[in-house]
Amino acid sequence: MPSPYTLKQRIALAIVPRIASLAICCLGMTLRYRDVCDPGALPGYDTPPPAVYAFWHRCLLACAWRFRNNGVTILISRSFDGELIARTVERLGFVAIRGSSSRDGAVGLRNLQRAYLDGHYCAITADGPRGPVYVTKPGVVQLAKLVNSTVGAFYVHPERAWELRSWDRFLIPKPFSRVTVAWTAQVPADQAAVQTALDHSVALAQSK
Repeated sequence: MPSPYTLKQRIALAIVPRIASLAICCLGMTLRYRDVCDPGALPGYDTPPPAVYAFWHRCLLACAWRFRNNGVTILISRSFDGELIARTVERLGFVAIRGSSSRDGAVGLRNLQRAYLDGHYCAITADGPRGPVYVTKPGVVQLAKLVNSTVGAFYVHPERAWELRSWDRFLIPKPFSRVTVAWTAQVPADQAAVQTALDHSVALAQSK
């Protein structure tokens, strides 16, 4: 079967994930993480799997180091950029589930459902893959309803970071920054409730 990628893309796929994962590791080792929680909430890694979590797309880089090697499943689009991201995060111990709200969404949800039933954490960028920023899409709620689960929300806030001029205002933590991970209490599988929890997680992280 012929490759769906051009020669230039295949070369990038062979090189970029190695460099990107190494860069994440080098940066991550300089960061100082701390957790803050709502009353009654626990950090996700202190909650036994399976579980469903929502977070904002801009936090991906800071999340990559913090949650590495925990078998966390994440939904990533089938685009070329998505393939680069998938191969990068797999090198950090994540499980990439392919699909998105705009492409192959039903397949992605079924695969996430299977991962949940197999005992994994499932994390979804609620405003991904293309925004608008800070607006929850239906995917995380659809998954939670499929598996009869509540939804946890978290936000990862670097004290010092570069903010890109991308749709998601992507954050790149500056070396040696303190990074706050804010966790909210679990909420029902309802889009408005998830939106409120995510908004609260941002406020909680930035207030500490």
